Amino acid sequence: MSIKSNIEEIKKELNPLGVTLVAVSKTKPVEDILEAYEAGQRIFGENMVQELLEKQEKLPQDIQWHLIGHLQSNKVKYIAPFISMIHSVDSLKLLVEINKHALKHNRVIDCLLQVDIAQEDTKFGLDHPEVIELLESDEFKALKNVRIRGLMGIATNTDKEKEIKEEFYELKMLFDGIKLSYYRKEDSFDSLSMGMSADYILAIEKGSTMVRLGSTIFGKRVTKHFKAK
Repeated sequence: MSIKSNIEEIKKELNPLGVTLVAVSKTKPVEDILEAYEAGQRIFGENMVQELLEKQEKLPQDIQWHLIGHLQSNKVKYIAPFISMIHSVDSLKLLVEINKHALKHNRVIDCLLQVDIAQEDTKFGLDHPEVIELLESDEFKALKNVRIRGLMGIATNTDKEKEIKEEFYELKMLFDGIKLSYYRKEDSFDSLSMGMSADYILAIEKGSTMVRLGSTIFGKRVTKHFKAK
């Protein structure tokens, strides 16, 4: 299957459901991204700021770049001029930094709050009380150059379907609660980014509006780590 046919198949599945596809292009060469672009894909997700900057310069300027990996405050200035959405906002400090650089470029940057839903220590993200604390804080309310579009979460890397479903369900409940309490009158709070190649079907079942797919589109990554037998 080619990248083009993979995208066509996935969009056939996602479009009727109103689910947005973020093509995860981290580690992928420019040629592969162009093939996806020529198939009509415009939203691409990168993990690393340096890699994103290199690709952004070489590729068509109407691509909407999403930063989906952990973002350090000192890297915000590099992506502020062009980034479409940052999925991985996990602190008020980071949000303040994004706001500062968005203001410099006379932009409002769309952000998702990353919520830690996984049963793993390796994941970043806010817990439920921290999300509420952030939204309630006067410092947050004063920020005019960031717009919270929704939430993002990464499920536990496990074969246990029940566990994954419960994590996605929990995030959807939090999303609905925040929508009702803080964004009831704002149509822009509309994005629940959950689901990757291994679990996106389960994520959509539980209410995801945005999935981040890499290997489903581009094939498996070359840098494969084999488990010891």
